[in-house]
Amino acid sequence: MELMVMNKTKNTELGESELADTFFSRLRGTMFKKKLEKGLILKLPGSRSRSGSAIHMFFVRFPLDIIFADSDKKVVDIVSINPWKTYTPKKPAKYVIEMEKGTIKNSKTEIGDKINFICKNA
Repeated sequence: MELMVMNKTKNTELGESELADTFFSRLRGTMFKKKLEKGLILKLPGSRSRSGSAIHMFFVRFPLDIIFADSDKKVVDIVSINPWKTYTPKKPAKYVIEMEKGTIKNSKTEIGDKINFICKNA
């Protein structure tokens, strides 16, 4: 499913993303891709702890901006991360949004902003 990620607070588009809501789609994530053509929204199952929301960049070939959002789609953490690193967010997240590096800075997305996903196929 193709979605547009919006920063509702700032009324800006962050970019097109695909939804990864199955175990295998979340597991694969952006690993082994040569470049990021679209962002990726990882929808995590159930309630998660901080460590259950952690990400790794093993086998990812390029840096990413990561937005962590809770079940209300409120941004709880943001980070720019390089390949072969790991990161545990400051608060638990329901959504982990992987975007092209520079997206956070260009959109001025901050902790506390509300985001939304708009279906592009409808």
